Parts: sequence; structure tokens; C-alpha cells
Amino acid sequence: MNFYIIIPAHNEQDSIGLTLDSLVHQTLLPKKVVVVNDNSTDETQDIVESYSTKYNYINLINSKSSNEHLPGSKIINAFYKGFETLDENYDVICKFDADLIFPNNYLEQIANHFNSNNKLGMASGFCYIEKNGSWILENLTRKDHIRGGLKTYRKDCFIEIGKLKLSMGWDTVDELLAKYYKWDILTDDSLHVKHLKPTGINYNKASKYMQGEAMYKMRYGFVITFISALKLAYKKQSFSLFKDYIAGYFKAKKNKIDFLVTEEEGKFIRNLRWKGMLEKFN
Repeated sequence: MNFYIIIPAHNEQDSIGLTLDSLVHQTLLPKKVVVVNDNSTDETQDIVESYSTKYNYINLINSKSSNEHLPGSKIINAFYKGFETLDENYDVICKFDADLIFPNNYLEQIANHFNSNNKLGMASGFCYIEKNGSWILENLTRKDHIRGGLKTYRKDCFIEIGKLKLSMGWDTVDELLAKYYKWDILTDDSLHVKHLKPTGINYNKASKYMQGEAMYKMRYGFVITFISALKLAYKKQSFSLFKDYIAGYFKAKKNKIDFLVTEEEGKFIRNLRWKGMLEKFN
């Protein structure tokens, strides 16, 4: 299978070399890797250039944007800067973060999953973070959710879901739409990916309302938003985050921000969310 990988990178000099090193040592090599150097002010560009000189399938794209590390639109804008340089000859498209170390069999194992199931639309391993000298599961989400830094899509699925949304919540709505279009999603707990920087460590204060805004834009409705916000804030051990999420939801509702999904897709998403919640009580 032809794997094309896009890696948005902003000031990742301490990790991008480790990420690229893990990719060039894969048992199944990617056909193309595009690193989008998004307004970095450190040595990110030099490090990527050293790899692109040595490996002809690695390319560097320099892009200018805000220095604010906002989740959602910034990183997906960078993704598209890379995507528009690629041709159509891919079977699988990946959006990876620039602070990950992949096990050597990662792409080969993901390819095996895609090859064994024609309806598999998305697949990934799991992120692990270092704590007290050990690598432990970064347990922020459900086990069946594919983290934003590890997104891997079959080409047909990627196109059918409308590719990636330029919004906070892009890494949730992609899975919901994949399910809407009857694609399977798989997470492989044998694939341990080292995550060098815990999620959200660099997020700007201005991003605190975006999670609630994303829930509004995915047409969750208030009750599902309330439950989801409470659960997420509990996992992050911060009640103030819960208040921010709810405030973000109502702010988006007041401003009548455009939805990410149609009414029909929204109804499907709400039903799916309710089903998932009710199953936990059975």
C-alpha cells in the first residue's frame, strides 16, 4: 500500500528528528512524507532538510501562519499546505504529529489491517507518554478513538467524509462521519507510539472555549454536550474546563456559528453518542 504522510510542525526541533528517524526505519516505508514547517523560529527547518537531502521521499514545505498554538484550524491549514503538493497515487493518507516515535512495524501492521478489511476506513495504534521513567498509556479518550496525532485514512474514506474540517473537533467529526458512511474504525493496542509532549501542553488560553464550540458545531445538542464536557473535564481533573466548554457551546449557539455536519448527519451523531453512553450503563 502507498502511504503518504503529512506532518505539520511548529518549533519541533527537539522531536521532529526522532519522528522522522522512526519513519525511515519502518519495515514498510512510506512513499511520501511531507513536513510542513509552520512558521517555526527554531531549528526545525534545518533538521527536516537534513533528512530530505538523504531520503528522496521526504519533502519540506515552509508555511507562514500565526505563532499561536491553537487546536483545529491552524494545524489543519498546515496539513492542507502539504496535501496540495501531493499527487493522487496514495492508498492511505496520514496526518501525524511531529512529536511521535513510531515502532518499526507501525505502517506494515496498519497496512495489514487495511488489506484484511475492505471496509476499514481509519486505523491507528495508541499514544504512550513517559512518566517516572516508564511509558504509560496516555489515557485521555475512549480506547476506540483515534487520536488527532495518529490519523490514518483509507483514500476512499478520506474523500467520502469530505477530508478534514478546518475546525476544532476535526479529529472527532472525521470518525463520526466515517461511521455515518458505514466505514469501520480500528485501534490496535499492540502498536505503542511514544508521544513526547502530552496533549494540550502548548495550547493558548484563547483555545479554552473551542471544545464547547466544536460540540455545538457537531450538533451534539446541550444534554450530550453537558455530559461530554463533564466527562472530559473530569479526565483532565479541572472543573474550570467544564465551565469553559459549556461557555464555548453557548457562545457558539448565540453567534449561530456554522455547523460542521448536515441535519441528517447530526441526528446520526446524536443517536450514536446516546447509544455509546447507554451501553456503559448496561
